[in-house]
Amino acid sequence: MGEKLVASYEVKMVKFWLISAAISGFLSVGLGAFGAHSLRDVLDEYGKSIYEKAVLYQMFHTLALFLVGFLYHLFKETSFFLAGWGFFIGIVLFSGSLYVMAITNIKWLGVITPFGGVAFLFGWFWLIWTLGKGHF
Repeated sequence: MGEKLVASYEVKMVKFWLISAAISGFLSVGLGAFGAHSLRDVLDEYGKSIYEKAVLYQMFHTLALFLVGFLYHLFKETSFFLAGWGFFIGIVLFSGSLYVMAITNIKWLGVITPFGGVAFLFGWFWLIWTLGKGHF
């Protein structure tokens, strides 16, 4: 019974990370297109650079989320859980704050961005740590 519960949890986590990556990838492409076409005449050069950085970092970390789901599927006994949450939270805080800051020009939102950067760093650190332990 306990093994079945663990296996069910692992399948759910693989699915969660893969679906999160797919949604984030969809949003990254959509928001990138929106920025390039709808905001072209709205944002100044600084706003465009902030918005483009948000899209770029979201897409890179979308791929990292996909990697977490794939690795979780391959190596079920190894926990990539915290790496995934680092990337997920990083996308929300880092890219999210940059999107809103670029569109609204509310500068104090820049205070949130570094927390997202730290979450990204944590995600990469945990991925390195987990792979380095080599329990697969």
